[in-house]
Amino acid sequence: MSLPFELMPAAASTTSDAVDLVALLVFAIIGLVSLGVIVAMVWIVVRDRRRPGNLTGRGHHTATIWRTEFLFCGLTGAVFLGLFTLGAVVFDGLARVPADADALDVSVTAKRWMWSFQHPGGRRELSQLHVPAGRAVRLHLASEDVIHSFYVPAFRLKQDVVPGWQRTAWFRATAPGTYALACAEYCGTEHALMRAEVVVMPPHVYDHWLAQGDDERPPLVAAGRALFERLDCGACHESHQRRRAPPLEGLYGRTVALRDGGSVLADDDYIRRSILRPDADIVADYQSGVMPTYAGLVDDDELLLLVAYVRSLAAAEGVSP
Repeated sequence: MSLPFELMPAAASTTSDAVDLVALLVFAIIGLVSLGVIVAMVWIVVRDRRRPGNLTGRGHHTATIWRTEFLFCGLTGAVFLGLFTLGAVVFDGLARVPADADALDVSVTAKRWMWSFQHPGGRRELSQLHVPAGRAVRLHLASEDVIHSFYVPAFRLKQDVVPGWQRTAWFRATAPGTYALACAEYCGTEHALMRAEVVVMPPHVYDHWLAQGDDERPPLVAAGRALFERLDCGACHESHQRRRAPPLEGLYGRTVALRDGGSVLADDDYIRRSILRPDADIVADYQSGVMPTYAGLVDDDELLLLVAYVRSLAAAEGVSP
């Protein structure tokens, strides 16, 4: 007999089982501890209740009370520390974006009230994302207006998308099918309608679908390169005679030494921040005030193109993005 509702959504990614394991363990242990506390409380109340001829109840030895408290605190502390360790290990696996050479990079733009996707070849989609099964998909997420949250229950994937920041998430779908995608952060009056679908296809079917696209937009990297040249960024970043700005070849994915003695990872958010607020992280051996801010001059879609182009320079240098 089937239930009229789902206890758990479908598990359709390589990380789903690990997330489910942690969630079920947490709920099971919390349930057992709560049940144990309730049973012990009822038993003690019944055992030590006042009765005729015993108006003061049962006496207790201080040493016994201390031993019981230490034992209870020690056991519960060890159990919950173990849960924390397990959760930290699983979370680290979810947050660590794979550096697979064949990973699919998809640019995602959130805006009220829709999701926009762009594939490396330039093809765009609205409210529907096609991906191949068994292949890592890296999502480069940005928001045009307010805070959104990219949520695919079947993949156990949830990533907040904050205006002004660029975030990276990933998944590897295991089973072809169509899976619900929603915004999990209240973003306005039509928040409930901000829904989409992730269509997971066998690899050869995905390749055929991608080849049949009628979108004549240039590939992301080519469009990013064209924008890079139109903004004349190469005058400083590509000048071999007197380079005024850090080189971009092989930059993405590396640790950048800063002039203040710190360091920062050159990821999507760092590149985006450097375009909009170039003096936020001054690279060692370079001066501030050289690069102007492009805030207000380039929109979120153009920022995605520039980031994609810089990311391609790392791949060209043999560095996995």
